[in-house]
Formats: sequence, C-alpha cells, structure tokens
Amino acid sequence: MKFIHTADWQIGKRFAGISDMHKRSLVQQARIEAIKRIGFVTKDCGADFVLVAGDLFDSPSTDKATVSAACSAIGQMELPVIVIPGNHDHGGPGSLWGQEFFMREQEALAPNLKVLREAVPFEMESAVLLPCPLRRRAVSTDPTEWLRGSDIYAKLPPDKPRIVLAHGSTQAFLGQWDDDEEDNFSTNLIDLMRLPNTEIDYIALGDWHGTKQVSEKAWFAGTPEPDRFPKGSDHDQGNILVVDVQRAEIPQIAKSAMASLQWNELVFDFADDTALNELENRLAALLGQRVNEDLLRLTLTGSVGIDTLNRLEQVLESLNARLLRLKLVNRTLIAPTEKEMQDLTQRGADPLIANVARQLVEQSGGDSEDAQVARVALRELHAACTQEALS
Repeated sequence: MKFIHTADWQIGKRFAGISDMHKRSLVQQARIEAIKRIGFVTKDCGADFVLVAGDLFDSPSTDKATVSAACSAIGQMELPVIVIPGNHDHGGPGSLWGQEFFMREQEALAPNLKVLREAVPFEMESAVLLPCPLRRRAVSTDPTEWLRGSDIYAKLPPDKPRIVLAHGSTQAFLGQWDDDEEDNFSTNLIDLMRLPNTEIDYIALGDWHGTKQVSEKAWFAGTPEPDRFPKGSDHDQGNILVVDVQRAEIPQIAKSAMASLQWNELVFDFADDTALNELENRLAALLGQRVNEDLLRLTLTGSVGIDTLNRLEQVLESLNARLLRLKLVNRTLIAPTEKEMQDLTQRGADPLIANVARQLVEQSGGDSEDAQVARVALRELHAACTQEALS
C-alpha cells in the first residue's frame, strides 16, 4: 500500500521578515496552495491516505480565516488526512484542535481530516498508525517512549504495516537551524534506537524542514512549501514523500517536489566597478523574468565607485519591487574613482567641500545606519558638484 508522508505545513505562519503586507499574504497563500498540489499527487500515485507528522498549523491559536482555508483545501483531497499535533500546534489544553470553531469547520469542510491527539494505536483499513502527538511545545520525555514495550505489538493485526508518527529531533540527527524566525535549539528528542525495529515498518517524522533519511525506516519529510532560506545541501525543502510499505519489509520511498516559491541565496563581491554587470547577469540567470515568486538573501562585499553605487541602488530598487522579499546584507565600501575623488576633494576654490568629502568617504564603509547616511550624503554631494560643473 502507498501513502503520502508530509509535515510542517505551518499554515498561518506570519513571515514577519516580509514587510509588504500584500507580498506577505502571497507567501502565506502559497502554503494553502501546496495542500492542493499534494492532493493531485495522491491521485496520481494511488495513495490510500496522507500523514501529516505535526505542525499542520503554525500556532495553537491560528485565526479563524486560516483554519477555514486549510480545512477547505484538505477536504478537497477526498481521502483520509491523518494529523498529529506538533510543537507549533501542540494538543494541550486550550489548543486549536479542541476549539469549537475548528471542530465545526472540520466537520463541514474536511470530514476526511482526523487528528490523533492521544498516544494509542489507530487502526485503518490498510495500516496501523502509532501516533506520538505533542501536548506541549517542548517536552522533556521522548514522545515515542510508549512504543518501547512489546505488549503493544502483540495486540496489533499481524498483516498490516505499522507506521509511527512523531515530531521532534532524533539521536541520529539534531534538527537545528539558524534562522531569524526560529529558536535555535532542539527539543522533543526521539531515540530511534530504543524502538523495536522489527515491529515497526516506517517512522514518519516532522520538525526538520528539509527532506532527510535518518535510518532505513525513518525519514523527515520536510515542509512541502519552503519557508526559509537554505542552510546548505542538507536543507532539501519543498518535498513530500510517497511511501510504499508492506508489513515486515523495508519501505520504498519516492520524493516528490512541491515547492512553488524559490528561496535563493547569492553572495557577491565587487572586485571593481565593472563587476556590477556580472551581478546583473547572475541575478537575471537566477530570477529570470519572474515577479512575486522568489525570495532572495543577497550579501554584497567589496568596493564600488560613486556612479556604480548609484547604479547598484537602482538594481536593488528593482529587486525590492520584483521579489517577495529581499534580505540584503550590504557590506560594500564606497571607493570613489580617481576622477570622482578629484571632483570632490581637489576643489581649491571650495576647501570646505573637499574636507567634507574626505570625511564622508571615511564614514561610508559597512552596513551601519551611519554608513548608509554617509553614502547617501556622498552621492548627493557628488551629484551637486557635477550639476554645478555642468551649469
């Protein structure tokens, strides 16, 4: 039998780093649209059900409009969607899962959605699920601890695959990341080595936002729609897993790409002023003609002249308009060309301007607020002097 393993949808995520409200809503809506794309894959591969290994929602107190939108998308799948609470949408007292509004919308829009809030076996027609839901954001005990005893498995059907659903880090892989929207620590530690390997056929994990295999039977699915900038080759976001499993057999896994938005990273050093052309070419190759489909973390270093800096500001202005988010780290230094320096500092008739220009050059390095002000002032001074010379 086949099923879909996915996790970390985090519907309703705020994306506070995106200041433009319209663009933020587009990124949030992309997570809803990803649910619909998962539905298409379920039909293509003939999946029996979908497992969401925690964090369907980004918060235990998600707003009502987001709840309704998610339930509507899930209901359109037309096959069982089984969920456990994760650390973001934990199932403790007062959580979203027990609220009257959620239960009403679930019944009306997503009757195929089942939330497993208790650590007890859940038997389906084609498999037995062994859920390990989180009742708090962070727990000190292993969520899978209840699965260590042999008495549990003696009561299960002998011919149905047994699938564990859990959310957290593992002994083999600590799902840490350094992100401006996440805490950098691991909680809810899962010890896979203490689970009876022969009694379990697959372990569907959530929490790490990239797709990763941690044992022959255990995988992190990752988030189907990326939600952060990449953290190296291990951070394989934007997938779901199609799992083909039988009782007492090694599962067969196929990865299916789901992402619609691209989270890109570019580091560029200005060796000289002509390098701006290279930067523009690299940006064109990376982004093409797309608008409102990409997010970019851009780090700039090196030094540029005043005229080149003016052109660079125009490039950055276009990026800000076209991208859903430009996360800019600008460490470029202003290094006026010889002619630009002569125009500013060798003004015998106006020594005050020459002195001010030298001070602004000294203050314009780096990406501090003072440096940014100095760069603006230096450009304005250069423009004013150029205009005076032309008039």
